[in-house]
Amino acid sequence: MPLILETIVTTLSPEGALHLVPFGLIREGEDTILAPFRPSPTILNLDANPFFCASSPRDVRVIAGAVTGRRDWPVVACDKIPGRRLADSFGHAEFAVEAVEADETRPRYRGRTVHAAAHAPFIGYNRAQAAVLEAAILSTRLHMLPADKVLAEMRYLAIAISKTAGSREREAWGWIEDKVAAALNRDARSLA
Repeated sequence: MPLILETIVTTLSPEGALHLVPFGLIREGEDTILAPFRPSPTILNLDANPFFCASSPRDVRVIAGAVTGRRDWPVVACDKIPGRRLADSFGHAEFAVEAVEADETRPRYRGRTVHAAAHAPFIGYNRAQAAVLEAAILSTRLHMLPADKVLAEMRYLAIAISKTAGSREREAWGWIEDKVAAALNRDARSLA
């Protein structure tokens, strides 16, 4: 099983518009692979501009926000590639696409690291931040999973929120709970 790093990936459209999305980058040895499912703005952007940037956000709301339609987060210019990166991050890496493995469902873009930088010390995540990350991923799979499984996982993840969350994690959790409730036509929330 490959190592997957949860990041915020940014790409540019042919017109130069930014696309910011949470993405699990696949590490295979020294290679970094971006494998978006079709249809995807990321695929269109990479085909036109074969560069991407991955940032590790300091604020977990960026991940929760991006999966719930809140994609307007501060960005700055990349250092070595045409593109932009998340402004408030522990660090970022810039990639040039070296090869594309075509696939009708999920093409794989093999990236070569052009530049990487650390911006802030990383001391560690708390359990609530990890729970928000897991819930964010879960919220992108609502069309594939039974409602009972989703709700059971949300109840379990809510334990970490109730015990270790700060205001940012609670806000992010609320966004995800709203998305899950709307998708499943439920009023119940996992966290009171």
